[in-house]
Amino acid sequence: MTQDTFISHLIELRDRMLRSMLALVIVFLCLFPWAKDLYTLLAQPLLAVLPKGGQMIATDVVGVFLVPLKVTALVAVMVTMPYLLYQMWAFVAPGLYAHERRLVLPLVFTSSVLFLAGMSFAYFVVFPLAFRVLASFAPDGVAWMTDIDKYFSFVLGMFVVFGVTFEIPVAVVLLVRMGVVKVEQLVEARPYVIVGAFVVAAVLTPPDVISQLLLAFPLWLLYEMGIIAARMIGKAAVAEEASAATDAASKD
Repeated sequence: MTQDTFISHLIELRDRMLRSMLALVIVFLCLFPWAKDLYTLLAQPLLAVLPKGGQMIATDVVGVFLVPLKVTALVAVMVTMPYLLYQMWAFVAPGLYAHERRLVLPLVFTSSVLFLAGMSFAYFVVFPLAFRVLASFAPDGVAWMTDIDKYFSFVLGMFVVFGVTFEIPVAVVLLVRMGVVKVEQLVEARPYVIVGAFVVAAVLTPPDVISQLLLAFPLWLLYEMGIIAARMIGKAAVAEEASAATDAASKD
Protein backbone atom coordinates (compact mmCIF):
# COMPACT_ATOMS: atom_id res chain seq x y z
CA MET A 1 0.00 0.00 0.00
CA THR A 2 2.79 2.40 0.91
CA GLN A 3 4.64 1.66 -2.33
CA ASP A 4 1.47 2.18 -4.36
CA THR A 5 0.90 5.53 -2.64
CA PHE A 6 4.49 6.58 -3.33
CA ILE A 7 4.18 5.64 -7.00
CA SER A 8 0.88 7.49 -7.30
CA HIS A 9 2.55 10.61 -5.86
CA LEU A 10 5.37 10.30 -8.38
CA ILE A 11 2.86 9.97 -11.23
CA GLU A 12 0.97 13.02 -10.02
CA LEU A 13 4.22 14.98 -9.71
CA ARG A 14 5.19 13.96 -13.25
CA ASP A 15 1.80 14.98 -14.63
CA ARG A 16 1.88 18.38 -12.95
CA MET A 17 5.45 19.01 -14.14
CA LEU A 18 4.43 18.08 -17.68
CA ARG A 19 1.45 20.44 -17.51
CA SER A 20 3.70 23.22 -16.26
CA MET A 21 6.27 22.64 -19.00
CA LEU A 22 3.53 22.47 -21.64
CA ALA A 23 2.04 25.77 -20.46
CA LEU A 24 5.49 27.35 -20.47
CA VAL A 25 6.26 26.12 -23.99
CA ILE A 26 2.88 27.28 -25.34
CA VAL A 27 3.33 30.79 -23.92
CA PHE A 28 6.93 30.89 -25.19
CA LEU A 29 5.85 29.94 -28.72
CA CYS A 30 3.10 32.56 -28.65
CA LEU A 31 5.61 35.24 -27.61
CA PHE A 32 8.37 34.11 -29.99
CA PRO A 33 7.31 36.34 -32.94
CA TRP A 34 7.86 39.38 -30.70
CA ALA A 35 11.24 38.25 -29.31
CA LYS A 36 13.12 41.23 -30.78
CA ASP A 37 10.52 43.68 -29.49
CA LEU A 38 10.70 42.16 -26.01
CA TYR A 39 14.46 42.62 -25.92
CA THR A 40 14.11 46.21 -27.11
CA LEU A 41 11.64 46.80 -24.30
CA LEU A 42 14.04 45.25 -21.78
CA ALA A 43 16.92 47.37 -23.08
CA GLN A 44 14.91 50.61 -23.13
CA PRO A 45 16.25 51.94 -19.79
CA LEU A 46 19.81 51.75 -21.16
CA LEU A 47 18.97 52.85 -24.70
CA ALA A 48 17.30 55.96 -23.31
CA VAL A 49 20.55 57.24 -21.75
CA LEU A 50 23.02 56.28 -24.46
CA PRO A 51 24.59 59.28 -26.24
CA LYS A 52 23.25 60.25 -29.63
CA GLY A 53 24.21 57.58 -32.12
CA GLY A 54 25.04 55.12 -29.35
CA GLN A 55 23.88 51.55 -29.63
CA MET A 56 24.26 48.12 -28.09
CA ILE A 57 26.50 45.53 -29.69
CA ALA A 58 26.66 41.74 -30.03
CA THR A 59 30.14 40.24 -29.77
CA ASP A 60 28.86 36.67 -30.08
CA VAL A 61 27.91 35.31 -33.51
CA VAL A 62 24.64 33.80 -32.31
CA GLY A 63 24.01 36.42 -29.61
CA VAL A 64 21.54 38.35 -31.74
CA PHE A 65 19.41 35.19 -31.86
CA LEU A 66 19.93 33.62 -28.45
CA VAL A 67 19.60 36.71 -26.26
CA PRO A 68 16.09 37.64 -27.49
CA LEU A 69 15.15 33.99 -26.93
CA LYS A 70 16.37 34.22 -23.33
CA VAL A 71 14.31 37.35 -22.80
CA THR A 72 11.26 35.65 -24.28
CA ALA A 73 11.76 32.66 -21.98
CA LEU A 74 11.99 35.02 -18.99
CA VAL A 75 8.73 36.73 -19.96
CA ALA A 76 7.08 33.33 -20.50
CA VAL A 77 8.02 32.28 -16.97
CA MET A 78 6.56 35.51 -15.59
CA VAL A 79 3.32 35.07 -17.54
CA THR A 80 2.85 31.44 -16.52
CA MET A 81 3.96 31.92 -12.91
CA PRO A 82 0.39 31.87 -11.49
CA TYR A 83 -0.30 28.56 -13.23
CA LEU A 84 3.06 27.10 -12.18
CA LEU A 85 2.41 28.06 -8.57
CA TYR A 86 -1.08 26.59 -8.77
CA GLN A 87 0.35 23.26 -9.92
CA MET A 88 2.82 23.34 -7.05
CA TRP A 89 0.08 24.20 -4.59
CA ALA A 90 -2.26 21.49 -5.91
CA PHE A 91 0.46 18.88 -5.41
CA VAL A 92 1.36 19.74 -1.81
CA ALA A 93 -2.06 20.87 -0.53
CA PRO A 94 -3.48 17.37 0.18
CA GLY A 95 -0.62 16.71 2.61
CA LEU A 96 -1.18 19.87 4.65
CA TYR A 97 -3.38 20.49 7.63
CA ALA A 98 -6.28 22.92 7.30
CA HIS A 99 -4.48 25.71 9.20
CA GLU A 100 -1.35 25.18 7.06
CA ARG A 101 -3.38 25.47 3.86
CA ARG A 102 -4.87 28.72 5.12
CA LEU A 103 -1.36 30.06 5.69
CA VAL A 104 0.52 28.67 2.69
CA LEU A 105 -1.81 29.81 -0.08
CA PRO A 106 -1.74 33.52 0.92
CA LEU A 107 2.04 33.32 1.38
CA VAL A 108 2.53 31.78 -2.07
CA PHE A 109 0.36 34.46 -3.65
CA THR A 110 2.02 37.25 -1.69
CA SER A 111 5.54 36.05 -2.45
CA SER A 112 4.74 35.93 -6.19
CA VAL A 113 3.33 39.44 -6.16
CA LEU A 114 6.27 40.76 -4.14
CA PHE A 115 8.82 39.14 -6.45
CA LEU A 116 7.20 40.72 -9.51
CA ALA A 117 7.00 44.02 -7.62
CA GLY A 118 10.73 43.82 -6.97
CA MET A 119 11.43 43.24 -10.65
CA SER A 120 9.16 46.16 -11.60
CA PHE A 121 10.89 48.41 -9.07
CA ALA A 122 14.26 47.52 -10.58
CA TYR A 123 13.07 48.15 -14.15
CA PHE A 124 11.09 51.36 -13.66
CA VAL A 125 13.04 53.03 -10.83
CA VAL A 126 16.52 51.61 -10.37
CA PHE A 127 17.63 51.09 -13.98
CA PRO A 128 16.78 54.58 -15.30
CA LEU A 129 18.50 56.30 -12.37
CA ALA A 130 21.50 53.98 -12.24
CA PHE A 131 22.16 54.08 -15.99
CA ARG A 132 21.83 57.86 -16.04
CA VAL A 133 24.41 58.13 -13.26
CA LEU A 134 26.76 55.66 -14.94
CA ALA A 135 26.44 57.43 -18.29
CA SER A 136 27.50 60.70 -16.67
CA PHE A 137 30.84 59.12 -15.69
CA ALA A 138 31.76 58.09 -19.23
CA PRO A 139 34.95 60.01 -20.20
CA ASP A 140 34.97 62.18 -23.30
CA GLY A 141 35.86 60.24 -26.41
CA VAL A 142 34.76 56.91 -24.91
CA ALA A 143 31.83 55.18 -26.63
CA TRP A 144 29.70 53.47 -24.00
CA MET A 145 28.30 50.42 -25.80
CA THR A 146 27.52 47.23 -23.93
CA ASP A 147 27.15 43.71 -25.26
CA ILE A 148 23.52 42.54 -25.37
CA ASP A 149 24.31 39.24 -23.64
CA LYS A 150 26.18 40.97 -20.80
CA TYR A 151 23.33 43.43 -20.47
CA PHE A 152 20.81 40.60 -20.17
CA SER A 153 22.95 38.87 -17.54
CA PHE A 154 23.21 42.12 -15.58
CA VAL A 155 19.47 42.80 -15.78
CA LEU A 156 18.59 39.23 -14.85
CA GLY A 157 20.90 39.39 -11.84
CA MET A 158 19.34 42.66 -10.69
CA PHE A 159 15.84 41.25 -11.17
CA VAL A 160 16.76 38.34 -8.90
CA VAL A 161 18.35 40.63 -6.31
CA PHE A 162 15.38 42.98 -6.07
CA GLY A 163 12.86 40.15 -6.41
CA VAL A 164 14.42 38.29 -3.48
CA THR A 165 14.74 41.55 -1.54
CA PHE A 166 11.01 42.13 -1.79
CA GLU A 167 10.44 38.68 -0.25
CA ILE A 168 11.71 39.87 3.13
CA PRO A 169 8.21 40.38 4.64
CA VAL A 170 7.29 36.79 3.74
CA ALA A 171 10.54 35.49 5.25
CA VAL A 172 9.99 37.48 8.46
CA VAL A 173 6.41 36.22 8.82
CA LEU A 174 7.47 32.62 8.26
CA LEU A 175 10.27 32.86 10.83
CA VAL A 176 7.88 34.24 13.43
CA ARG A 177 5.12 31.74 12.66
CA MET A 178 7.58 28.83 12.85
CA GLY A 179 8.77 30.04 16.24
CA VAL A 180 12.36 30.58 15.09
CA VAL A 181 12.34 34.18 16.30
CA LYS A 182 9.98 36.47 18.17
CA VAL A 183 8.78 39.87 17.05
CA GLU A 184 10.58 41.45 19.99
CA GLN A 185 13.87 39.94 18.82
CA LEU A 186 13.30 41.33 15.33
CA VAL A 187 12.74 44.80 16.78
CA GLU A 188 15.93 44.55 18.84
CA ALA A 189 17.87 43.50 15.73
CA ARG A 190 16.75 46.57 13.76
CA PRO A 191 20.07 48.51 14.03
CA TYR A 192 22.03 45.50 12.76
CA VAL A 193 19.55 44.99 9.92
CA ILE A 194 19.94 48.60 8.81
CA VAL A 195 23.72 48.30 8.71
CA GLY A 196 23.47 44.93 6.98
CA ALA A 197 21.09 46.38 4.38
CA PHE A 198 23.67 48.96 3.32
CA VAL A 199 26.44 46.35 3.27
CA VAL A 200 24.37 44.01 1.10
CA ALA A 201 23.42 46.87 -1.21
CA ALA A 202 27.08 47.87 -1.61
CA VAL A 203 27.99 44.30 -2.58
CA LEU A 204 25.11 43.45 -4.91
CA THR A 205 24.47 46.67 -6.82
CA PRO A 206 26.55 48.64 -9.35
CA PRO A 207 29.21 50.90 -7.82
CA ASP A 208 27.07 54.02 -7.63
CA VAL A 209 25.43 55.52 -4.57
CA ILE A 210 21.98 55.80 -6.16
CA SER A 211 21.67 52.07 -6.84
CA GLN A 212 22.93 51.22 -3.38
CA LEU A 213 20.44 53.52 -1.68
CA LEU A 214 17.61 52.19 -3.86
CA LEU A 215 18.32 48.70 -2.56
CA ALA A 216 19.26 49.52 1.04
CA PHE A 217 16.16 51.56 1.88
CA PRO A 218 13.68 49.00 0.47
CA LEU A 219 15.52 46.30 2.44
CA TRP A 220 14.97 48.25 5.63
CA LEU A 221 11.36 49.23 4.86
CA LEU A 222 10.43 45.69 3.84
CA TYR A 223 11.91 44.41 7.08
CA GLU A 224 9.68 46.81 8.98
CA MET A 225 6.69 45.67 6.90
CA GLY A 226 7.51 42.09 7.82
CA ILE A 227 7.50 42.96 11.52
CA ILE A 228 4.11 44.69 11.20
CA ALA A 229 2.66 41.76 9.24
CA ALA A 230 4.03 39.25 11.76
CA ARG A 231 2.41 41.16 14.62
CA MET A 232 -0.95 41.28 12.82
CA ILE A 233 -0.87 37.58 11.91
CA GLY A 234 0.24 36.68 15.44
CA LYS A 235 -2.67 38.58 16.98
CA ALA A 236 -5.08 36.92 14.53
CA ALA A 237 -3.68 33.48 15.42
CA VAL A 238 -4.05 34.16 19.15
CA ALA A 239 -7.64 35.34 18.63
CA GLU A 240 -8.42 32.26 16.56
CA GLU A 241 -6.99 29.93 19.19
CA ALA A 242 -8.92 31.70 21.95
CA SER A 243 -12.13 31.42 19.91
CA ALA A 244 -11.53 27.72 19.29
CA ALA A 245 -10.88 27.14 23.00
CA THR A 246 -14.08 28.98 23.90
CA ASP A 247 -16.11 26.92 21.42
CA ALA A 248 -14.62 23.71 22.78
CA ALA A 249 -15.41 24.73 26.36
CA SER A 250 -19.01 25.63 25.48
CA LYS A 251 -19.53 22.24 23.86
CA ASP A 252 -18.25 20.50 26.97
